[in-house]
Amino acid sequence: MRIILVANTKGGCGKTSIATNLAAAYAQAGCTTVLADVDRQRSALGWVERRPADRPKVGAIDWVKTVGKPPKSTDCLVIDSPAAMRKAQMEDLVRLADAVVLPVLPSVFDETATRAFLDKLEELKPIRKDRTAVAVVGNRMRARSRAADRLDHFLAGIGQRVVTRMRDSALYAEVAAAGLGLYDLPTRRAAVPRSDWQALMDWLEDAA
Repeated sequence: MRIILVANTKGGCGKTSIATNLAAAYAQAGCTTVLADVDRQRSALGWVERRPADRPKVGAIDWVKTVGKPPKSTDCLVIDSPAAMRKAQMEDLVRLADAVVLPVLPSVFDETATRAFLDKLEELKPIRKDRTAVAVVGNRMRARSRAADRLDHFLAGIGQRVVTRMRDSALYAEVAAAGLGLYDLPTRRAAVPRSDWQALMDWLEDAA
C-alpha cells in the first residue's frame, strides 16, 4: 500500500486541492484509492460525496477524531491533514506515511510557516532516518515571477528544493466543485496544468 500525507501547518496553502487531485490521479490509474480526511472542515470528504458515479471510485474515511487503519484492499491512501496539528497527531501521521507532500505558496508568510514545519518534521524519526521522504511543492505559482524566484532562493537556503510548481489555474476550482481532479478531464483540456503534476507523480513513484 502506498500512503501519501499532504501536510503543512500553514492554512490556505492548497493541501486539500493537492490531496483530491492525487486521489483522482491514482483512481484513474486503476488503483484502489482511499482519501482520509483529518481536517475538521472535512472538505476532502465533501469532495468525495460530490464525485460523479461514472468516475473511478475514491473511498473516504473520516479520521478527524482518531487516526485509524485504511481498508486492507487499499492500493493508495492519500491523507488530507489539518493546518493545526498536535505533535502527537503529526507523529502518528508521519509514521504511517511513505511520503509527505508539502504544498507552499510563494509568499513570505508561507515561507516562515514552512520553515517551522520542516524543522518539526526533521525532529521525527521516520524523516530523520530517511524512511519517509518529503516533497516540497510550489502551489498557485506564476511563471517567471519574483515570488517564484524568491521561493526557490528561500528553499535553497534551508537545503530544500521544489519538486514541481503547480501553476495558478481556474481549473482547480472547477474540478473541486464537481468532485473531480485534473486527471478526470480530457487530456487536451487539462494538458497545461497536468504537465505540472508529472514531476510529482514520478517522485512519488520512487519515494512511496
